[in-house]
Amino acid sequence: MRSHLVQRNLRQDPPLALRGEGIFLHDSNGKTIIDGSGGAAVACLGHGHPRVLDAMRAQMDQLTYAHTALYSCESAEALADLVLEGEPGGLTQLYLCSSGSEAMEAALKLSRQYFWEIGQPNRQKYIARRQSYHGNTLGALAAGGNAMRKAIYQPILSDAFSHVAPCYAYRDRGPAESDADYVARLAAELEAEFQRLGPDTVIAFIAEPVVGATLGCVTALPGYFQAMRAVCDRHGALLILDEVMCGMGRTGTMHAWEQEGVTPDIQVVAKGLGGGYQPIGGILANHRVMDALRDGSGAFMHGHTYQAHPMAAAAALAVQRVIREEGLLANIQAMGALLEQRLVERLGNHRHVGDIRGRGLFWAAEFVKDRGSKAPFDPALKLNDRIKRAAYDNGLACYPMAGTIDGRLGDHVLLAPPYIATAQDIDSIVARFGDAVDTALAGLPKSR
Repeated sequence: MRSHLVQRNLRQDPPLALRGEGIFLHDSNGKTIIDGSGGAAVACLGHGHPRVLDAMRAQMDQLTYAHTALYSCESAEALADLVLEGEPGGLTQLYLCSSGSEAMEAALKLSRQYFWEIGQPNRQKYIARRQSYHGNTLGALAAGGNAMRKAIYQPILSDAFSHVAPCYAYRDRGPAESDADYVARLAAELEAEFQRLGPDTVIAFIAEPVVGATLGCVTALPGYFQAMRAVCDRHGALLILDEVMCGMGRTGTMHAWEQEGVTPDIQVVAKGLGGGYQPIGGILANHRVMDALRDGSGAFMHGHTYQAHPMAAAAALAVQRVIREEGLLANIQAMGALLEQRLVERLGNHRHVGDIRGRGLFWAAEFVKDRGSKAPFDPALKLNDRIKRAAYDNGLACYPMAGTIDGRLGDHVLLAPPYIATAQDIDSIVARFGDAVDTALAGLPKSR
């Protein structure tokens, strides 16, 4: 019988996930699966962490909902205090919502209102990057550069967004171009886009410090974000960093920007904030932005029914306490180094693996038909999906994506193990992933 629930694939219902414990999921097919990607890099503490479940039960007994037009709540206040302890990078306030897409929408509205408050209402444009992803609601989708996801909806997306090239050295850096020259070229492209739009019309530059699912864990070259920040500062624009997927510890520091030598004006967070225990996302804003609203109209002209939800905040607070109190950043760094080592050992010389890239516990492999030319596979083969299915058959969940290069061409598969992963877990993940790659490639039609 067909499910009444709208599934991602309307032609085939997925198995039911029945139970989760640690890094494992148990499903209605009778399989036990290693959750090697934490879903979509969400389940950072794995499944069923006892401290988080205890915190959720305690909050349930105390308060499950209160509308923020009248009340704040203890769990949301404590979460804000913890996340912003020491005011990292000058970030001073946290706005909580229910997803990464909602958080990006809030960041767009907050940045626009900031310039309205300080008397620059002519700032109405944003610059983001191609092959980026910032969410699936209309504003966030317009901000992103995922051509495949945007195609159907392009006619109803805002024209307030334009896009420049990502820092994608594997494919875009010239053969004779040094890292510094490539970064300078990208900075010049951003400068040119400011000039094309009119420097005094740009609100912000938006980027993922480590690009997530659309490009597959691509890190920027040294000095890149400093160069982008300099262009923004030169023209008085804000820097919005989207850390929905790469933030809150995923890349080995609490904030991915800590490894880039810059601080954002607004930071967007979600997945690692609550670890999937409750729907939650948010934005961290610096004092300059918030002071402008406080000293101006006195309110952020935005809101959601479920913002700062007591249950969601309590779950996220427990997740964040576990990360800090159990020293998981150190484990991310150690297991991330091991994950890189094992991936390189298993797939580094593979004739169809063009690039292995990432940081912390956030890694991806990009697949190519030919390593020398970097030619991609025919998209019709759906190689990334074949690898996903082979991995599932082999007891591993991973995160596949098509259109790596331009929204149509290119395949990559992402791994994002939970922060609690052990060396044995990493070995099992890579072994199963490597076998899945071989199985999927062996099953391709010979003529293709």
